[in-house]
Amino acid sequence: QVQLVESGGGLVQTGGSLTLSCVASGNIFEIDDMGFDRQVPGKERESVAVITTGGNAHYSDSVKDRFAIRRDNAQKTIYLQMNRLNLDDTAVYLCKAKIRQVSQGFLLTYWGQGAHVTVYS
Repeated sequence: QVQLVESGGGLVQTGGSLTLSCVASGNIFEIDDMGFDRQVPGKERESVAVITTGGNAHYSDSVKDRFAIRRDNAQKTIYLQMNRLNLDDTAVYLCKAKIRQVSQGFLLTYWGQGAHVTVYS
């Protein structure tokens, strides 16, 4: 009853930029923190960026100063602007959000299906 849908993934050359977006929909009463993780096969999942409802952003050291996350609360959407991409940024990027559904008294973390980002030299 809650969906997170990412878009904007694709192929990009090293040094280039890409913007991911994620829209939340469904039986939503409240959305708390939102963000993106990334997953590379055989590696541990990494939390890349998180943004609070108030707009405070937190980044992993690997993307700090290159990525920027922003949020549109009215549209239930977040955007991840990724700049100066390098080969290590190749991954599946998964949107996440802490959401309370209508008639529920607690927040749960929901995940999107993932957007593939491939950086090539």
